Amino acid sequence: MPALLQPNSHPAVPGRRVSHRSSARFFYLIDAIGRLHEPTSTQLDALESSYRSTAEFLSTCPEFNGLLHEIHAHGSRQLGTLVRPMDETREGFDIDLIARLHGRAMREYGGAAGPARLLNNLFAALERYANAHGLRIQRWERCVTLEYADSMFADIAPIIDEPSIVSIYGDTLGRIPDRKLHIYDKTNPKGYARAFDKAAAISPNFTSSLEFTEAFEAETRANVTPLPVAEEVFNRLLSRLVQMLKLHRNVAFGTAVGTSADLAPSSVFVTTLAAAAYAVQAPLPHHSPLELLLDIVETLPVYFERTLLQNGAEHWVLQNPSAPGENLASSMNTPARQAAFNSWHGLIKEQLADIVESIEAQAGMGVLLAKLETAFGKRAARAIRNEEARQRQSTAGIGKVVLLSSGAPIATTARAHTFFGD
Repeated sequence: MPALLQPNSHPAVPGRRVSHRSSARFFYLIDAIGRLHEPTSTQLDALESSYRSTAEFLSTCPEFNGLLHEIHAHGSRQLGTLVRPMDETREGFDIDLIARLHGRAMREYGGAAGPARLLNNLFAALERYANAHGLRIQRWERCVTLEYADSMFADIAPIIDEPSIVSIYGDTLGRIPDRKLHIYDKTNPKGYARAFDKAAAISPNFTSSLEFTEAFEAETRANVTPLPVAEEVFNRLLSRLVQMLKLHRNVAFGTAVGTSADLAPSSVFVTTLAAAAYAVQAPLPHHSPLELLLDIVETLPVYFERTLLQNGAEHWVLQNPSAPGENLASSMNTPARQAAFNSWHGLIKEQLADIVESIEAQAGMGVLLAKLETAFGKRAARAIRNEEARQRQSTAGIGKVVLLSSGAPIATTARAHTFFGD
C-alpha cells in the first residue's frame, strides 16, 4: 500500500523577530520590483484593444456558429501576479485568455475526436485573424498563441461550459480539450480567481500592527516621497508574495539551480501553494508582514500531499480549490521535477534570509543590489538603481539625498484586478 509521507497538517513556524524598520524596507524593495512587472496604462490599453478585437472576430466565425459567448483573461494578470518574461529583449507580457463556449457545444465537439476538432477550429479561425493583422500564430496541445504588437503574447484556450450545483464555484466549471490525449479535463479559471481572492482577503494577524504602522509613518516623515499606507501593504500581500516566488523561480531555474527550465514548477502550482499557505498562516500571530512572508515560504511544502509508492517514487497531489478532482501537482510527478522543487525551495529560503540579514545589518547599496540581482535578476536590481537615481534627482534641489538601501519609499496605489472581467 502507498504510504503518506507528509500529512496535511500546518504547524506554526518557530517565531523569529525582524525589526519593523527592516520589514518596511524589505516591502519597499519587493513592491518596487513588483511594480516593474506591471503593465503600463499604454500597454493595458493596447492589450485590451487587441484581445477585444480578437473576441469580436471569433464570435462571428462560422466554426463556432454562435457557440462562443465570452473571451476573458485568467491566470497572473487577473490575480495581480504578473511577471515579465526572462528575455530582457522583450518588453511585452504573456497573458492567458479563455474562449468560453456554451455547454451545447459538446454536442458538436464531443467524442474522442472532439477535443482535436475544437482546437483545430480555433486555430483555423485565429489563423485567418492573424493573417489579416500580420500577427504570428502557433498551435499547442491545449491552446493557440497569438503574438500581438510590442511582443505581447496571448495563449487562447477554449473551454466548454459545464456548470455544477454540487461543487464550490461550480457555476463557472468547464471542460478544456487536450488534443494529444483526446480528452476533456475539468477546469475553472473564474472559480480559481475567486478562490484566490478569498484567500487574499484574509486579514493578517499582526501582534504589533500599531508599531508597524508607526514605522511606516516614520519612514514617510524621514523621506521626500511617502511609503504606501499600511493597509495597502496588507491588501496586496498575497499577490506580491506570488510575484516574488515566480520571479525567483524564473531566475533560479535559469541560472542558480543548474537544471533546465522545463523542470521549473508551474505557475499554478506555485500560486496555489502560496494561497494555501497564506490562508493558514495569515490568521496566526506574526510580528510583522516580513515575518509572515518568511513563514509562508518556509511552510510551502506542507500544503501538498506526498505519497511514497511501492517503487520508491513519490506521488504529489495538490487539489484545485475550484475544480474537484484536478491535481495541480500532476506535472510535478517525476523524480527530476520533485528534486528541482526541493532544491529551489531551499535556495529561496537561503537567499531571502541573506537579503533580510543585509537589510538588518544596514549593508551598503552595492551589497544589497548584488543580493537582489542574484535572487531576482538583473531587471529587478536595475529597477532599484533607477529608483535611487530618480530619488537623488528629485531631491537634489533641496539638498537631500535619499538612499533606497536605507528604506526610501515611494507611493503606490492598490489596484483592483478586474481589468479583464470578473
